[in-house]
Amino acid sequence: MSGRGSGGNVIAAICSFFIAGLGQLVQGRLLAAILFFIFIYGLYGISFITLGLTWVIGIIVHLWCIIDAARFKGD
Repeated sequence: MSGRGSGGNVIAAICSFFIAGLGQLVQGRLLAAILFFIFIYGLYGISFITLGLTWVIGIIVHLWCIIDAARFKGD
């Protein structure tokens, strides 16, 4: 990948918008993809089951996931 703002990073950010962690997976960062996916959808699931406010934390982490994909600088 090129630097920040490259076409690949934009595509990765869009992928992460729709499915958390998919952008990291597109960039070849398997561990980050798995961790984002499990953590974000775990928070969403807990929020759905308990009807609590953990969805707010889930949204914040989901936004972090999108920004992380957009700002990634490959080696």
